[in-house]
Amino acid sequence: MNSVLFGSRRLWQCTLFGLLLIGLSGCGVNNIPTYDEQVKAAWAQVENQYQRRADLIPNLVKTVKAYAAHERETLQAVTEARAKVSSIQVDESLLNDPAKMQQFQAAQAQLTSALSRLMVVVEKYPNLKADQNFLALQSQLEGTENRISVARRDYIAAVERYNREIRTFPGRIWHMILYSDMPIRETFQATSEDAEKAPEVDFQ
Repeated sequence: MNSVLFGSRRLWQCTLFGLLLIGLSGCGVNNIPTYDEQVKAAWAQVENQYQRRADLIPNLVKTVKAYAAHERETLQAVTEARAKVSSIQVDESLLNDPAKMQQFQAAQAQLTSALSRLMVVVEKYPNLKADQNFLALQSQLEGTENRISVARRDYIAAVERYNREIRTFPGRIWHMILYSDMPIRETFQATSEDAEKAPEVDFQ
């Protein structure tokens, strides 16, 4: 008799616990870590596209130099801006450090500006603009700049969703109880008037 009662009570407790878990999952208890993972995934795409751009630059500079070696100042500015970007340690801690995020954004904006100046210089060299290697690099750079814009947009949206969740009910409650170690995330902000503009690489 006692064993039957114990088994019945145990079954009731398991059922109650199961219902509680279902209820909690329906109340958004998992939203904060889910949105945080989405922020990290979106940031990884931003990094990936910026790295793709950085990888294109040495060949771009080399090709331009073959036609316009005396444009040393512009070529050097691009090379130095790329080196500065590469010197910044990009890891997950960047997402939680506003100062590092601003430093990263400023370096990328400087590289964008240097690339824009390089593309203006290219206009003076018709033979360079007709070079097949340059045309391929130009096309890849243009595609990369578009991908950067999309990746940044997706990251900003992911951060906005995550930050909104931990600032509004019921996410704010879950944040206080379970996820207090997860901070508000920084998002991209324009560091200059040209920071949001991709370099002009369309010569048609």
